This record gives sequence, structure tokens and C-alpha cells, in this order.
Amino acid sequence: MRCTNKLLSIFMVFWIIIGTTATGSETGETDKTLSPYFHVISDDPGVDQLPLKSTSAQVSIAGVISDVKVTQVYKNEGKKALEAIYVFPASTRASVYGMKMTIGERTIVAKVREREIARQEYEQAKQEGKTASLLEQQRPNVFQMNVANILPGDVIRVELSYTELLVPTDGVYEFVYPTVVGPRYSEVPEAGAPSSEGWVKNPTLHEGEAPTYMFDIAVNISGSMMIQEVTCASHKVNIDFQGPSLASVKLDPSEKSAGNKDYILRYRLSGGKIDSGLLLYEGEDENFFLLMVQPPERVTAAQIPPREYVFIVDISGSMRGFPLDISKKLLSDLIGNLRAEDKFNVLLFAAGSELLWKQSRSANAGNIRDAIYFMDNKRGGGGTQLLPAMNRALGLKGTEAYSRSVIVVTDGYVRVEKEAFDLIRNRLGEANMFAFGIGSSVNRFLIEGMSRVGMGEPFVITKPQEASDEAEKFRRYIQSPVLTHVGVDFGRFDVYDVEPPAIPDVLAERPVIIFGKWKNRPEGKIRLTGISGDQEYVQSADVSEIRPLDTNSALPYLWARHRIALLSDYGMIQQNDSKIKEEVTQLGLKYNLLTKYTSFVAIDSMVRNKDGKSTTVKQPLPLPEGVSDSAVGRSRGMSKGMGLVRSGTRAFAPSMEMAQKKVVMKEKAPQLAEKKSESREIMVKGIVRDIPDKTSIIGTISKQDIQQVLKQHLGEIETCFRGLLNKNPSAKGNAVIKVTLDGSGQVAAVEFLSRELGNEELKECITKYVKGWKFPVPSDGKTASVEYSVVFE
Repeated sequence: MRCTNKLLSIFMVFWIIIGTTATGSETGETDKTLSPYFHVISDDPGVDQLPLKSTSAQVSIAGVISDVKVTQVYKNEGKKALEAIYVFPASTRASVYGMKMTIGERTIVAKVREREIARQEYEQAKQEGKTASLLEQQRPNVFQMNVANILPGDVIRVELSYTELLVPTDGVYEFVYPTVVGPRYSEVPEAGAPSSEGWVKNPTLHEGEAPTYMFDIAVNISGSMMIQEVTCASHKVNIDFQGPSLASVKLDPSEKSAGNKDYILRYRLSGGKIDSGLLLYEGEDENFFLLMVQPPERVTAAQIPPREYVFIVDISGSMRGFPLDISKKLLSDLIGNLRAEDKFNVLLFAAGSELLWKQSRSANAGNIRDAIYFMDNKRGGGGTQLLPAMNRALGLKGTEAYSRSVIVVTDGYVRVEKEAFDLIRNRLGEANMFAFGIGSSVNRFLIEGMSRVGMGEPFVITKPQEASDEAEKFRRYIQSPVLTHVGVDFGRFDVYDVEPPAIPDVLAERPVIIFGKWKNRPEGKIRLTGISGDQEYVQSADVSEIRPLDTNSALPYLWARHRIALLSDYGMIQQNDSKIKEEVTQLGLKYNLLTKYTSFVAIDSMVRNKDGKSTTVKQPLPLPEGVSDSAVGRSRGMSKGMGLVRSGTRAFAPSMEMAQKKVVMKEKAPQLAEKKSESREIMVKGIVRDIPDKTSIIGTISKQDIQQVLKQHLGEIETCFRGLLNKNPSAKGNAVIKVTLDGSGQVAAVEFLSRELGNEELKECITKYVKGWKFPVPSDGKTASVEYSVVFE
């Protein structure tokens, strides 16, 4: 089809009407979704909007088990009674077994209840004017704390306790303490969303703003072997060795505001050994065991079959900046070091997905160069549609006689964790599945869950300088299995409820872990067998030589938490949901654990707030270090107290300066105007009109495809204008932008045709973003050009 020189004009229309009250109620839009939003300071001096004053953790590590005490301090410095809501993360392996609340000299120990009953008891106590606290699990790694009736001047301490198992890899133990929940992309309409999903809609601080509360953590390590090395790459710490097998690690005072990134502590025992062996615990009704066996050495490369790798890379808005830059470096390192006989492919995804090739190609120099170029031209933008990308990757035609591995690279800021786990479980036979988390505070539930259900190992990069080492570690891990055809024989040791019921291939130098229950006398031998390379492997443990110890009291929690993870976190979707709920609920109640269906509730017996009235305040969360405002600005929906620029189904939060100046960005067509709300709430409307029928398109790209691209990236232009307004609040003007596309849909050139918009900095910003846009490929493979106008006012 011949291209002519007609122009395509697309008028992208913005309009904000900003009211006068920063705390007005929300609009009643039917398409409003659950979304995080930027925190806005209230004009009511009587309300303390930042009731959480500090959060700290005291960690004790003994052998392979850590015990963690988390203390949150709430203080009401306002004049009105408060209900504080705080959403915070924890390890996906955490077994939360206790909570208590302290008010002055009184301490109330929380009780575990079924979730609905706990919520009812809390709400009743709140209405009666009693101080109460409620701990709920929203995800296995996302918790929500509610504290009701915090009176002016009150200082309330809430302490929760959890334990988790530390599993070393290559002789290195790692303890991770997540500090902040990243903003979640969601397409769920708020009107029909279950109450359990409400936590997604939470106030967020702007990029670079420090947490509004103090952070502290202290760790004590003790073991049966000498500690060789202790390091903390995430935070500045002070390490004190108090003996050959004792170490104390304290956070440096300069890090008191560093609660916006994961705290990561690693340590190694002398000689790279691990604290392996058999642990026994004898309870009143049940007995528990845990077996940890050192794996064999790695096999040689000659014994490894040819491999095919499909890399699925997240390029959504939350990945912009550091995470996406590191993803590109990571893939360059991984792809650049594949064996010549290996094959690979790359699939990039955000709101949609883009595939490098229709079928995987050999890892030769030319193909590697094409793949790196393909990734280098991408910028973060759009939502995070993980499931369609995974389905597309798994649907690719495989290479006969090749072992396929699918590697997902993402920060995990999605809410479809269970669906992703189910997809992996149902299609596990088609490929090995691995997950790589990139970012200072990734969604570890998704990353670790995908690895767990895919029988793999999670990898996380939190800093740029870690990329090369982690890429090498990951490559060694997936390329050389150390143990296959694994089996276990318990002999005369009478066991039941053993986890895991079967042991997958071991792909890393990390111990094999088996735990469960035992009865009768502890006797006999446990034998672990398998094939390492072309050699038979056997390890055994003599049960009769091990004494049950009270210090192993965490074993019931760890066993129950693992069982709960299998039932709920990693999706036994085939079973009936009511059956899963009942079993998880009973496990939570029996073992005193926080679960999706059981919560902790603590209620003071005193009526302290006579009228029972209080103001609910959601504690604003900092953005994880390295995450930009676009992670929130690209979320759909509406925020209390914050104007947004809406583009079709998306909304973008303007800066505080814009809100204070009552900036209005208008469209040219007056018939599209909306009337200002008669209430004092903030009203937001933004419209992107269809391309008028009279507009002709040059080239073989449909108007619907072009409009979709513009709608997807509209927020980037708004971001540029917002940056200009922060420096020049009176800035305004029009821009007519010409975008020339090559035959593959890539942007070849960006040109400003109008002279009215004279700000070079704004032009540079817009140009930078537009060059990263990807349009659909013209069906005739020829060049095309697009012109569109933006009105800033």
C-alpha cells in the first residue's frame, strides 16, 4: 500500500478541575479501580495523619531458625481520637504466632480468631470506645495492622512475633526483613472489590521522600559452628563478634530513615559448611522433625543437555529507572554468556507484550547483539499484565530435544499472584520456571511463590552493583543440576504428614529439607538417595542418636506454615475453595498462626473513648528506593485528597504545586467540558477522544492501534509538564509533535512542528519518552508518520 503525505492529527485532551479541600470525598465513578495514591497533607490540624512513629525488629537466629519480634509504636499528637491503619510487609516464609498490645502499664495479649469474627470483635470494641488492635493477612507477605481509639497523647506499642526457616545457598545464609509494600497495579473495579483487597488503595509518599517513621533492627546470630563472615549490603550496620559462634549486628544511627528498602543480612559458617542434621521436638499431642542434608558437588558441563531459555521481562511503569536498567544489564550478562548450542528468546511486557522472534534462536554473537539492542530501546511505562505474557511465552513452539526454561524478570507489583502460581503448576511439565526480582523492595511473595511452585530458586537484585554477580550465580544455578531422581527412606522412623511429599531435582548447592511429624519412639535411620551427574548419591541420619529439645519449639509453626503455603499461597486451585478455607482456618486456630482466614485481635477491657467517634487515618507508605512516581501515577482510579489527570482508563497524580495552583489543562473542544462539582471534593476528568472519522491515516496502522499507544503513554507527557510546572507554575502552550516510524514500528525520529511551545527542557523530556514508544508494525513493513497536538494550559 502506497504512503501519501496526509497528516494524522490526534488531539490528546487533558482537563483537571481541582476543588478547594484536600480531604474531600471521592467521586462516584463506576470505572474507578483500586489504586495507590499520593499522600496529601490535611488542612485539619486536629488530625494526626502520621500516627506511626517507629517500627523496629529484634531478631534472634539460632542454627537454621530465626525468631523475630516486631514492635510498632503509635502516638496521637493531634486533638482527635484516631483509628490508624498501617500496611506492612514480612517474609513469605514468616510464621506469625503471637501479638500483644501495650497501653501505658497494661499489656493485652492478642487471641487468634477466624478472620470474620476477629473483625467483628474489633469493630464492636471500636464503637464501644475501647482501644483495640487487629492484625490481618492480606497476602502471605502483606499484613495490615488496625489500631482503634488512639486518644490524643496516647502511646501504644503493638508487638508481633514470627519465626522462619533460613535455608543456605552455596554455604551462605540470608536473612531478609522487608520494610515497605510497593504500590500494586490493579484493574479490579473498587465498587465490586472484596474488602480483603482494599489495602491496595493506600496513600503513598513521592519518589525520594523518606519514611515518616523511624526504623531500627538488631540481629543476634548464634550457632553450633564458628561464624566466618557477616555482611549487610543493604544498610550500614555495626557488627560485633562476641565469640567464635556469636555475632551481634546493629543498625547504624545514620540509617534510621532507611525503612524504604529490604534489610538483607548474609553470613557464612567456617569452611562454607551448613548447619545440617536432624532436629526433633516432642509436644503434648504431636511430635515434629526437620531434616536438613548437605547436597553433593556440582556435575560437569558435559553431562548437561542442550537448553532453551525464554526471558519474560517486565517493562511496566514501576520498573522505570533502576529496575529496568538492571534488568537490561542482567539479561545482557545472561544472554551474552550462554553456550553456543543453547537457544533463547525475549518477551517484553507491560500493558501488552512484544516478542523478539517467533521462535527461539541460537545464542550466537549476531542474535545476542539483536536481543541487547531490542531491550536497550525500551523504557518503563504502562501497567503490568503478567498472565498474558506468561501464557504467550509458554505457548511458543519449543525446540525438540532441548530442555526449556522460562525466566520471569519483574518487581512483582501485581495482584495476580495466585493466578500466576496456578498457571505455572498446570503447565510445569512444559518448562522449568524461574523468577528474578529486580528492585529495592520487590514483591517477594510473587517471586518466591513462582519459584516454589515451579520447583525452582528465587533470585532478587536490590542494587545495581549486584547484577553481574547474581547473573553469574543464576546462570550456574539453572545450567547444572546437582541431584536428580531424589528419594527418601525413613526406615523404622515412624513418620506422617511429611513435607514435601516428593523431592524435585536439586538445582543449586542448597540443602535438601524434609519435615513432618513422628510418633512412637524416635529410632532407625533416614536415607536420602539420588543421582549426582553419573554417580549414585546416599546420605543417612541416625534418628536414635538425636534427642528431642524444647529449643526446637518453632518446628510446629514451621510445619504448619509450610502446609498453609501449599494450600493457599501456591494455589491448590483444583480443590474446592471452601475445603481449602476450612483446612487453613483449622491450621491457623490449632497452631496459633496468622493466615488468610485467621487474625489476631487484642481488645482493652476499659472504655477510653466515651462517644466512640474517631477519625480513620491510613499511614502513608514511602516508595521503595529506586521506584519512581510513575509506579503510582500509572495506577487507575481516584485518590482522596489528590487531583488526577485521567486518560481513558488510567489516572495520573499531579504534583502538590499543581494542586495548590489549581492548574487547569483544557481541551480545545468546549463541548467536552465538565461542570465543576457543587461539593467541595476534588473532581477529576480526563478524556481521550477517538480519532475523528475525517482524519486520514498514512500507512497501514489502524487508528485504534495508534490511539491505544497514545493512551498508554499519555502520562509520560503529563510527567514532563508536571516537572516544568514545579519550576515555572505559569507555564503553558501548545505542542504539535511529529513522530516518524520505521517499518518495525520503532520511533525513528521526533520533531516539534509548532513554535508556540518554546521550552527546550519540556521538549527534551517529551522527546526522550516518545523515542521509547513502540507502535504496532505497519502491515506493509514501510515507514509511517504520526502528528498529534497537546494543549498545556
